[in-house]
Amino acid sequence: MTGEDATVRLVPDVRAGATVVHVTGRLSLASYPDLRDGLLKIATDAPDSVIADIGGLTIDDDKLAAVFTTVAMRIGDWPGVPFALVSSRPEHIAVLKTQAIDRFVPVHADVATAERERDHPPRRRAVQLLMPSPAASALARQFVTRVCAEWGVPEHTEDALLVATELVENTIQHTLSAPRLRLELRRGVFTVAVADSDPHPAVRHERVDSSDSGLGLQMVAQIARVWGCSRSWAGGKVVWAVLTRRGRARAGSR
Repeated sequence: MTGEDATVRLVPDVRAGATVVHVTGRLSLASYPDLRDGLLKIATDAPDSVIADIGGLTIDDDKLAAVFTTVAMRIGDWPGVPFALVSSRPEHIAVLKTQAIDRFVPVHADVATAERERDHPPRRRAVQLLMPSPAASALARQFVTRVCAEWGVPEHTEDALLVATELVENTIQHTLSAPRLRLELRRGVFTVAVADSDPHPAVRHERVDSSDSGLGLQMVAQIARVWGCSRSWAGGKVVWAVLTRRGRARAGSR
């Protein structure tokens, strides 16, 4: 098997209600991370749903199909969009059933069926592009306050303000990017995300003392139910946090 044979190729097709990803090549131990990370990068653009057409994919080992369960679980945390697979190949159907992938990921025979039968969770979304300036934090807080009031989610306003401020300030402090602040509300789950053009991952550091500027990702981790840093398909990254109502248990990063 040559190096070329061991690669996977992902071609996203952005449509009105979904992004269809045409996956071809060979799924092997070597290409497993490329397929996983590629699908997750495409999902960072937060389409209404992600549909992976794997009809042109060869799977070396049945157990490697677990990559699709991993992707579904990660996308389920954030951006919280439906994920489905498309293939009419009998060997694919058998593998997905044997490995119980079809218990976690809907499998359809063609893209048209996947689009027609996909889940349609209602979503509210607001985006604000900020200039990399000292005024960005104040503008971000104004934006968050206004959107939370419009959406009627006062229970999330305080945490959203804190998280948005920290993520925007981190972007300005550690990158040369203009922060792109995104707020989303889907099925009662509120998320705050800030995108930038720097591919270096956000790193959580412990606060040394009270004189440190900003609380950083340590504070975000304490507030959020789950948070993470995801690479985007177009380059750069998105740092995101899923908020929970105050008083509920919170988890770690992904």
